[in-house]
Amino acid sequence: MAGPSHRHIWKLYWTLIFPFTGFMIGRKLDSLETERLSGFRDKSALYGRELKPGEPPSWPY
Repeated sequence: MAGPSHRHIWKLYWTLIFPFTGFMIGRKLDSLETERLSGFRDKSALYGRELKPGEPPSWPY
């Protein structure tokens, strides 16, 4: 009895790699966006305020 065909293995592999790749790209883009927006922390006209010395920024935690 022969094992599973190579075609079946590749089909399974590609159906697993696409969601994982999409997740990793999305995670990287999200981290880049968070890094970009961190320059605007606590500077909003509505929510902005002066931080006390040694107080951590309001986000990201």
